[in-house]
Amino acid sequence: MLSNMENNPLINETLLQMKYARVISLLAKQLGIEESKAMDLFYNSKTYEYLNDSRNGLHNMSDSYLVDEVLAEFRK
Repeated sequence: MLSNMENNPLINETLLQMKYARVISLLAKQLGIEESKAMDLFYNSKTYEYLNDSRNGLHNMSDSYLVDEVLAEFRK
């Protein structure tokens, strides 16, 4: 059953969208900004770009790790 879920692009896309929402929420909380601003930061980050390429496995990393990556990008 699990293999059917792993191969279903709709399920995979849904899970990825849920991850985006969690990362954006955590980013907003850590920065003390509105989620709309955090969304803008996230969607314009290299982390988001890399996250969409499943070959690098970034989608397997924790939400807090991804937030740290976004923050590191904008500190440079």
